Amino acid sequence: MSETPRSLDENTPTTIVYDIAVETSNELVGLLTHRSDTAADPATREAWWQRALAVRDARRAVDPLDRQALLDQISVWKTETETLKAGR
Repeated sequence: MSETPRSLDENTPTTIVYDIAVETSNELVGLLTHRSDTAADPATREAWWQRALAVRDARRAVDPLDRQALLDQISVWKTETETLKAGR
């Protein structure tokens, strides 16, 4: 699992952590949407699209004031983004 950036310490305002979570999820949704758009078959296209929707829903479900939940999601989304970019 990817580590949370060190720059996000206890002195970083939660508002900034939330913004980073949103940007991290947007990057992942973009990658997933691209995979969906370029999939060779309808089943694969739908699978990628459903994953993009799941990330979107997870972003919406995270309490914007729950700092630890935001940090946890940033870590999960960064790991998945790195995996997709590496072609795994």
